[in-house]
Amino acid sequence: MENNTTLEMEIIKLLEKHGALPLSFITRFLNESGVCCTRQKVERTLRRLIDKKVVEFFYVNNNHRRHYRLR
Repeated sequence: MENNTTLEMEIIKLLEKHGALPLSFITRFLNESGVCCTRQKVERTLRRLIDKKVVEFFYVNNNHRRHYRLR
């Protein structure tokens, strides 16, 4: 459970710093900063943050890639 909260906090810090990001960039930035995670794990965590109404998603340029940002 501690890993989930740590990953949530890291994602929130990343979105505060960079603004809106797609899933691939979030995963890449987390791995570059030393947080070992997969795309699927980040996606599950983002869904949980969306349910908590901390993060929201939107689409850019009709390419059907979700971009995530803080509410």
